[in-house]
Amino acid sequence: MQAVHENYIVDSEGHRLSVVLGFEYYQKLLERLEELEEIYAFDLAEESEDEVIALNQAIAEIDRV
Repeated sequence: MQAVHENYIVDSEGHRLSVVLGFEYYQKLLERLEELEEIYAFDLAEESEDEVIALNQAIAEIDRV
């Protein structure tokens, strides 16, 4: 990951309110966050004790509704 060069927006007392990042860096952060969310969802699904069914069976059941 590249070095972060963030800037802060502060209030009159110097408390940080916001962070300003380069747009490309921000986009990369979003992409990595999406990947982590997918991994987390997969891990939760694996830990679940829900019944596992084949994809084509799930689609057929959805189509019946």
